[in-house]
Amino acid sequence: MKNRVAKATGMVLLFSLALSLIAGGWTNKTTVHAAGLSIIGGGGWNETAYIEWSPLSNAEGYNVYVKNAGAPDSSYQQIDNELIRQYPSYLRADAVGLAAGNYVIKVEARLSDGSTVSTVSNNLSVASHDRSGFAFSSDSPYGTGSGAYNDDGTLKDGAQVIYVTSETARTVTLDVKINSSGGVQTGVGIGEILTLRQKGYDTTPLAIRVIGKVTDDDMSGQLNSSGYLQVKGKNNYSEMNTTIEGIGDDAYAYGWGLLLRYVGNVEVRNLGLMLFPDDGISMDTGNINVWVHNNDLFYGTAGGDADQAKGDGSTDLKKGSTYITISYNHYWDSGKAALVGLSESEEFFVTFHHNWFDHSDSRHPRIRLASVHIYNNFYDGVSKYGVGVTTGASAFVESNYFRHAKYPMLSSLQGTDALGEGTFSGEDGGVIKAYNNRIVDADSLIYANSNTGTAPAHATSFDAYLASSRNETVPSSYRALVGGTAYNNFDTTVDTGVNNADIDNVSDVEKIVTAQAGRLNNGDFTWQFDDSVDDTSYALNTALMAKIRSYTSGLVSVGGNSSGADPEPEPEPQPEPEPSTGEPAHNFTTSGLESDFFDIVGNLSTTKGTVVYNGLTLTQCLKIESSTRITFTSTETATLTLVFNSADGTKIKIDGTSYPMTNGVVRVSLLPGAHTITKDNTANLFYMELE
Repeated sequence: MKNRVAKATGMVLLFSLALSLIAGGWTNKTTVHAAGLSIIGGGGWNETAYIEWSPLSNAEGYNVYVKNAGAPDSSYQQIDNELIRQYPSYLRADAVGLAAGNYVIKVEARLSDGSTVSTVSNNLSVASHDRSGFAFSSDSPYGTGSGAYNDDGTLKDGAQVIYVTSETARTVTLDVKINSSGGVQTGVGIGEILTLRQKGYDTTPLAIRVIGKVTDDDMSGQLNSSGYLQVKGKNNYSEMNTTIEGIGDDAYAYGWGLLLRYVGNVEVRNLGLMLFPDDGISMDTGNINVWVHNNDLFYGTAGGDADQAKGDGSTDLKKGSTYITISYNHYWDSGKAALVGLSESEEFFVTFHHNWFDHSDSRHPRIRLASVHIYNNFYDGVSKYGVGVTTGASAFVESNYFRHAKYPMLSSLQGTDALGEGTFSGEDGGVIKAYNNRIVDADSLIYANSNTGTAPAHATSFDAYLASSRNETVPSSYRALVGGTAYNNFDTTVDTGVNNADIDNVSDVEKIVTAQAGRLNNGDFTWQFDDSVDDTSYALNTALMAKIRSYTSGLVSVGGNSSGADPEPEPEPQPEPEPSTGEPAHNFTTSGLESDFFDIVGNLSTTKGTVVYNGLTLTQCLKIESSTRITFTSTETATLTLVFNSADGTKIKIDGTSYPMTNGVVRVSLLPGAHTITKDNTANLFYMELE
């Protein structure tokens, strides 16, 4: 039996450029003392830093502050009270929404005599989440799946934050815009808040932060009739700008699941899902730019079919859901990890990367019609099959580690699937392009064009086409035996949201994935699988289920129990911005990025069409992406005109406020001062002027 425990304990991993592959999962256990106040643990994770400290017997409450390690003390920002929690022997605070860098956290104890004592942590190194895959494709409508956050990990301007705990799930309140006139209604309970936002009038970025074990009983009245918290838009691909995130290493949706429908730009992260009713996270109908990452997916409850003893799908998506990234999740003995596609008629795009399929059984994923990029996943003792393609699907499977996965790759009704043991699907087949995977102890893998598998090559009945390079195109002569589908070579023709540098070396996949997949520091739940049994068994593990059913939270209370705060520091004087000089008009076709008036950061393109404006024929544009930024300073009130070729309603941000386009043009009156143009929706800017 391999002695492998899912949660790493007592380890100190130093963050450095040389170890940038290890982007999360470390703990800094140095102890800091100050006048009796002792920090006993802490560390940095992805866009998060945290500390733990021993309680003081004479403390009435605590406040916690965070700042960049190199910044002056006047830059300390107080974190929300709810981010401070008490456990039986210690307190903990998590600072979230941090851009990558080094930070320090200060704990202040307010004592019974009215005095205060404080101490400061050592430097805490914070890394970025890996924003790769189709949810971040420049071809997608929103260009991001970061929800309420910017792509640097910080909250968007004007974002709202609400906290869902076992005590507040039914009582948390939020004012929601409910009509075109700006009317507002106060939603009471997380379910009503989301129902009001479904009207489509309020797209304010919203971070829903889950703390501790929140059960289906705690969520009474907040779930739909099937036991899901529903995040739903008004119609297909509605802009939601929503993140649902767990705080710390012990946040659970316990006894309920998440249902996403008709949503655009939604993120789900750092949650443990236990005993969900059917699917854990269901992306059902009309979703786009969704990012599901760093979650722990445990057993659901038994379904009506014999093969649903472990629940049904852990992360299923279907019915027009596209530009989805599913990454860094830990699947704990899932029966069916991920269904991709149900009744689609058009191509759609999905990415799976850096997931830990930990003794799970099948559907990693099971694909209909979609174009799916699958890379750097760890298939760790898979009892049935890894990737399965049917009904015209194309899958690019690269640099994954399949350790004792019985059938790493299958295409319906051909190759291994037709050997006589019984098929995984009776549907037409699809085609897999495989490159640079590590295959260890597979029962069968038949390549179309190589005899390096466990069976001879077979040109017409195969599991996958073995590519000689990641950019190789698969010849159309290699087709599914049933249905005649040819590989569509999507990976060489569309923006997958993945660069070569995003692909980790296959020899490092096990180390990276087991360290980083799942919640912060691998979560608080530990389990040791027995490879000699669990690699091949697809029966429900009764001991694991018993531990899941008996899981109790160590959380005692939420909040620092202190309403006092340090006085706001005097703002440091800022120099007056220098007014921009030069011509306040810019033609990207003739001038590219060079301007004496505008400071332009971004990428140009000559393939986004042609625009005619005021007698000018414009053929080159600035791509409005997450990295795009235009700044300038005006000395008088003036009108800014921006010329695009995007659909009506597409939005651009000017000084943090979103403005929709009409006939490809945005006009905004600006007061004197410094101004910034940044991305809201993906768009193409051809011309701008200030007059």
